[in-house]
Amino acid sequence: MAATATTIRVPLGRTLATPGALELTTAAERNIAFTRHSRGDWGDVCREDWQTNDQALRDGERLLSIYHTLNGTKFYIITEADRSATTILLPSEY
Repeated sequence: MAATATTIRVPLGRTLATPGALELTTAAERNIAFTRHSRGDWGDVCREDWQTNDQALRDGERLLSIYHTLNGTKFYIITEADRSATTILLPSEY
């Protein structure tokens, strides 16, 4: 279900990271995930959530992507509906 577009589809606004995400992800992993998210590649969400994100992109709603670090740590990226901020966080910080 990976997006093939290389253009930015999601304005990220201010990018933020929680303490847990900073501790368990590398800068490179965060940058790759932010790039994927901004292009509409929602990562490891289920098909239904992928479709929900695609609709939310059109309707200006909140977006949620799920990614994993190289060692398997799951993390989320959430862009607010008004596109003012995008946050990387761990599931336990949600």
